[in-house]
Amino acid sequence: MTVAPELKGTSPEKLLAPVLSAFWDEDRSWTLDVYRRHEGYEGLRKALAMSPDDLIAYVKDSGLRGRGGAGFPTGMKWQFIPQGDGKPHYLVVNADESEPGTCKDIPLLFANPHSLIEGMVIACYAIRSSHAFIYLRGEVVPVLRRLHEAVREAYAAGYLGENILGSGLDLELTVHAGAGAYICGEETALLDSLEGRRGQPRLRPPFPAVEGLYACPTVVNNVESIASVPAILKNGKEWFRSMGSERSPGFTLYSLSGHVASPGQYEAPLGITLRQLLDMSGGMRPGHRLKFWTPGGSSTPMFTDEHLDVPLDYEGVGAAGSMLGTKALQCFDETTCVVRAVTRWTEFYAHESCGKCTPCREGTYWLVQLLRDIEAGKGVMSDLDKLNDIADNINGKSFCALGDGAASPIFSSLKYFREEYEQHITGRGCPFDPAKSTAWADRPEVNA
Repeated sequence: MTVAPELKGTSPEKLLAPVLSAFWDEDRSWTLDVYRRHEGYEGLRKALAMSPDDLIAYVKDSGLRGRGGAGFPTGMKWQFIPQGDGKPHYLVVNADESEPGTCKDIPLLFANPHSLIEGMVIACYAIRSSHAFIYLRGEVVPVLRRLHEAVREAYAAGYLGENILGSGLDLELTVHAGAGAYICGEETALLDSLEGRRGQPRLRPPFPAVEGLYACPTVVNNVESIASVPAILKNGKEWFRSMGSERSPGFTLYSLSGHVASPGQYEAPLGITLRQLLDMSGGMRPGHRLKFWTPGGSSTPMFTDEHLDVPLDYEGVGAAGSMLGTKALQCFDETTCVVRAVTRWTEFYAHESCGKCTPCREGTYWLVQLLRDIEAGKGVMSDLDKLNDIADNINGKSFCALGDGAASPIFSSLKYFREEYEQHITGRGCPFDPAKSTAWADRPEVNA
């Protein structure tokens, strides 16, 4: 594995590219006054001076790719919206962040909500929409309150409502709090929930760009994707392309968590490596080494310490056998039992399965039963092949990607840590002490 050529030899202090997070540490960073002090809504003024089609082309040329998981080009998604069809067009922002390890959109909304609002106004102008929605996970009440206040400020300042900045653009923005279901992170399940129905994925085609919210053309984008647009308009597409790699340009938020010395959000160009991120963040917790990690949340195939130098962009991670996903870098040290970690993830997917399709509904249930038996020392060797077989019957055969996500840690953990599974079976129990993997395990006062 090789480091992205653009980042080779770069000093640690120059690796970070704070744009969305540039002033998170300022007092009342979420307010309109602070946002405007940092040239907020200047990108909107430049966007409104362009034609909608030219704006779409500009975002497309910038190379911005969706930051919600799949990495689909943002400008191309906007371009799919049919024009002159006589129907209302909608923009829906997916803020239902809830995958284990994923924690970038909620901090972004909490610290800098106006970047999203400005991006939404720009996007709505491009796709000719007069009504936009933010679908936020309802449990995060402090973020919900802060977002409502930011929307109120934007209306009062003329950035939302009628005739925005004298451009003739009218836009209504609705903040919707979801009831808390992981499946509603899937865009069509989100649309069903937004319409008042039970959140379950829809059959496609038709795709949301043709028949989305209220059977009208709809763009569904991730929070970070839309929040990145104002900076591109303000600073230029060439500036954006000067960061990252050729096929994955720009900056992005990496969420570093787990057994690391300094967990948090690290905003850097795409193509940085985990080794570089760990070097600048203090590495793993003192006295321990990296055992396995996820490049994009629990639904992406895990990596080991052999993959420390994989470029963290869409192509680099894909070539190494995983997915960049939401860039949720969960790092686990040698005190962690792989079987225990995979069991907890699988329990999550079984609980959050909407039950619409048989492979996911039944498959995740049986994966949990087998994993619990293996962890408790009640398994047999044939259970390992059975685990792999059930995961194979889920992967690519379920109605949406939740099933694929549930299968990913099964496949990858058996690939890299099959011996550890076998130890649980031959030793009739888990060889790890779960207390040693806790965050407080190395504190002297705990071990006294």
